[in-house]
Amino acid sequence: MFTINQKAPIYDPESVQPMRDELIYVGFDEMLTPQLVEDILSQKNDQTVFVMINSVCGCAAGSARPGVTLALQHNVIPDKLVTVFAGQDRDAVDHLRQNFLANFPPSSPSLALLKNGEVLFMMPRHHIEGRGPEEISEDLKIVFEKFCSKQGPSITKEKYDALVHAKMCGSKIPLNNS
Repeated sequence: MFTINQKAPIYDPESVQPMRDELIYVGFDEMLTPQLVEDILSQKNDQTVFVMINSVCGCAAGSARPGVTLALQHNVIPDKLVTVFAGQDRDAVDHLRQNFLANFPPSSPSLALLKNGEVLFMMPRHHIEGRGPEEISEDLKIVFEKFCSKQGPSITKEKYDALVHAKMCGSKIPLNNS
């Protein structure tokens, strides 16, 4: 049994909501608790699960989220899309890192593809920094073609074209005072 919300968010939740909404808009489900992380990622159903550890940093805003959303316009995508937010969903992120990404140094943002609880692909922050969204998208599309079979895109082109990426830098986001 897990406890919920032991660690308070570091940043003001209202300020980071646009960064969450960007991923939800393209089909991601949030894993807000350790129990949700466990329930979703421990399933042995042969489905591919794409996980994004979201972040307030500039490389998440400028490269990772735009690259991920662009990759999900591809004709082959993962079966399930899930996200946790570093510095916000702190217990969920800790559980994910300790139980599913233990062989990788903590990194946010980061992208992972899992199947039956095993990591098939991992893109840590140092493979995101300094790269554009198109480069990240191309890498992800190759991974999707190799391991996934669900027909994409995750949302229609018209809906994707209306997407507004949250371009806020973490240094300008107020800390959580609650």
